[in-house]
Amino acid sequence: MFQKITLIAFIIAFASCQKKETVEKDKIKKADWLIGNWENTTPEGVLSENWQKLNDSTFSASSYYIKGKDTLHFETIILAQLGETLTYKATVKGQNDDKPVFFPSTLESDQQLVFENAKHDYPQKITYTRGANNTLTTEISGNLNGKPGSEKFVMTKK
Repeated sequence: MFQKITLIAFIIAFASCQKKETVEKDKIKKADWLIGNWENTTPEGVLSENWQKLNDSTFSASSYYIKGKDTLHFETIILAQLGETLTYKATVKGQNDDKPVFFPSTLESDQQLVFENAKHDYPQKITYTRGANNTLTTEISGNLNGKPGSEKFVMTKK
């Protein structure tokens, strides 16, 4: 009798661990649509964001803005499933002593990802929205010097 109870307890524990593993990776799977090369070309310059899948729980990206031959902005991004939280980690060259800033997700769907960090100076919110015709809209928003502000960038998949 004791062996049957032990076996049943083991099976239940194993099954619950398997379910938890699946749940943990479900959030990053909702971001699969980010994978690829995105670009916006304007007379002011070219904005590019290139996403790749490192493994089943981590994506990485490089984002840069080039005007002529000058790189005006460069950042690296890690999107990782940490436990049950999807976390966006941005490191911007020349900002925050080149240390990363973490933005936990507040929304994950097949059409939109939202990351927020109320303690960051600017932005406090980063939103990725999947659009029609292979478009991606990135919006950064929050309070800058005590005033609300936001910027939108619409990119096309290349």
